[in-house]
Amino acid sequence: MALSDAINRAVRHVPVWPLYAGGMVWLVWLFWRAATDPALIEPVDWLERAYGLAALQLLVASLAISPVRRLAGINLLRFRRATGLLAFAFAAAHVAVWALLDLQAVSAIMADIVKRPYITVGFAAFVLLVPLALTSTDGAIRRMGGVAWRRLHRLVYPAAFLAALHFLWLARGFALEPLVYGGLILTLLAARLKPRDWIRRQASRAGGGVRGA
Repeated sequence: MALSDAINRAVRHVPVWPLYAGGMVWLVWLFWRAATDPALIEPVDWLERAYGLAALQLLVASLAISPVRRLAGINLLRFRRATGLLAFAFAAAHVAVWALLDLQAVSAIMADIVKRPYITVGFAAFVLLVPLALTSTDGAIRRMGGVAWRRLHRLVYPAAFLAALHFLWLARGFALEPLVYGGLILTLLAARLKPRDWIRRQASRAGGGVRGA
């Protein structure tokens, strides 16, 4: 038996709910640490960054599920919804800390979005994630239809790219960590491209044009 088959058989028996539970514990623990750790000089800034990094990590994990299945034969699709929803939860917490604890005023929030490009792209990434979270249920898939639902959920690709750009732009000077996450996201997005299929479609269209001429 192939290793991937053994892993897939084991994964089928793993429930999804511990992933949700672990994610919520992680979210609450970060808040608790920010509220109680005297070693944190700027706890609000630390919490804002911790939530944002967690959201980015979960987005990377979510994007990795399909390439891992295609390239390694390991099927983790049953965990993709939970990973995506947890990414949104941490992104929402990141935005909430920035808006409610850091800026604390609607006028300041709007000014930050307009005047600071890294805030603009980060907020745009969050906005793109909102409809994905709202349509993450089985009922939404049935109402929209599979094709329309999949088309909408491709918004995760520009959202992930903008989130990586936000992190990279936020860093001062050369910082390896944002580059690593940016490289991971670009690699995972590129893994979804199918150049042979694209070339075949272009050749088919060109051939059709010649025949119709």
